[in-house]
Amino acid sequence: MTTSVKACLFDLDGVLVDTAKYHYLAWKRLAEELGFDFTEQDNERLKGVSRMASLDILLSIGGISLEEAAKLELAERKNNWYVDMISKMDRSEILPGALEFLQECRNNGIKVALGSASKNAMTILNNTGLTAYFDAIIDGTKTTAAKPDPEVFTLGAAELGVTPDECIVFEDAEAGIEAAIRAGMRSIGIGSEETLGEANLVIPSLEQMSCERLTGL
Repeated sequence: MTTSVKACLFDLDGVLVDTAKYHYLAWKRLAEELGFDFTEQDNERLKGVSRMASLDILLSIGGISLEEAAKLELAERKNNWYVDMISKMDRSEILPGALEFLQECRNNGIKVALGSASKNAMTILNNTGLTAYFDAIIDGTKTTAAKPDPEVFTLGAAELGVTPDECIVFEDAEAGIEAAIRAGMRSIGIGSEETLGEANLVIPSLEQMSCERLTGL
């Protein structure tokens, strides 16, 4: 018998809002300053990955090796550009279906948590008006391990007072789906079956989601 769903845990970037484009523009600008090109295909490798791990990938693409202090300075520079861009976000950048499904979860007594690696999650949630929809917010300021480590989701479940088997995770990154599996949670991938095939269900966006569909997982 399938355990009933008591909580939904959402990644932020690419699931609820489209901030991926701003990450890409900031990383691309950094790469250009370092003297090499950074493509959208390269950027796919950074999905669901922490800031410093993303920087390591970017530097490996450029064939650049740096000391830790220099890397921290570059990561800070990239983040400042990114923060400047997201500070101009508003409700129009909430992805299709996200607001409606969050509201439906609340209307049906399903607890809602954020599980994001982003240290800028609160800026994004506040600017888009999404903060009030969450019962718990776990972001990069509360975690020490990046996905695919399950920490962000296990902390979310603990804060909501539910068990992992009562949770469903919504993710757009392979690392996020792996983190959900390692946390002992069911997962729904937002994107393509090709990259998110390990999820229990894959849908193009939250427009295709409803609380009724949750019961079939």
